[in-house]
Amino acid sequence: MNIISVGWNCIYNSEYNCTFKSESGVYFFLISHSRICINGRTMPENTLIIYDSNTNINYSSDDDFLVCDWILFEAEGDTDFPDISEIGFNIPVLYSDTRFISEIIRNITSEFYSANGRRIKMLDFMMKTLIMKVAENFTRRDNIQSSAEHYYNSLMELREKIYRNPQMKWNVDAMASDVNMSRSYFQHIYREIFGVSCMTDVINGKIEKAKEILSETGCTVSQVAAMCGYDNEEHFMRQFKKIVGVTPTGYRKKG
Repeated sequence: MNIISVGWNCIYNSEYNCTFKSESGVYFFLISHSRICINGRTMPENTLIIYDSNTNINYSSDDDFLVCDWILFEAEGDTDFPDISEIGFNIPVLYSDTRFISEIIRNITSEFYSANGRRIKMLDFMMKTLIMKVAENFTRRDNIQSSAEHYYNSLMELREKIYRNPQMKWNVDAMASDVNMSRSYFQHIYREIFGVSCMTDVINGKIEKAKEILSETGCTVSQVAAMCGYDNEEHFMRQFKKIVGVTPTGYRKKG
């Protein structure tokens, strides 16, 4: 196993577009922390994809910026390497535990550029940990899809809709109806696939949009609250501070 290059918490502008073809025996691991366009398809944050050998790779920003982690590596010839064939290749999927994965990649990046005499062994160990963790998630995802494959793509589209339209009055019944599922089954499958409840995602979408508006416009806090679907400014301010750690005004000053 050999890591060719790696990037952690990379930030690219809105014009960024990456296109290349991987060589034989070379894999490209990518996980986004912002919206991303993969092969012409818009995907929400926490999208993960692994390109296999001899594949055309194309991804670009679908927002004002793109934040992602990536690793270009070789795995052929390593008999002790985890079976990477267990992972679905070239298909973008939403990954629930991105913080853990990103932390592994951060450590890989640090070790990759270090002068540690044992860096090769350390990189080998961390890379195996990364692949085993990702393979575990793909296995779980396959089990989920086998019982709810009719809804999987619909749920991904719904989640993207939630994040793009934070001003809408989202509720469990409306979301379940959107994908033609019962309320209880919808809540169960949504959490299984995305790792969070549907209403937590609704709130996260509102707060992310609020942060964007506060950073890029001079709108008042009251206007921001309304644009993000809040009827009560005080409720918006309390929820914003609870999640972000500062008030909307403090966030704007900090930025």
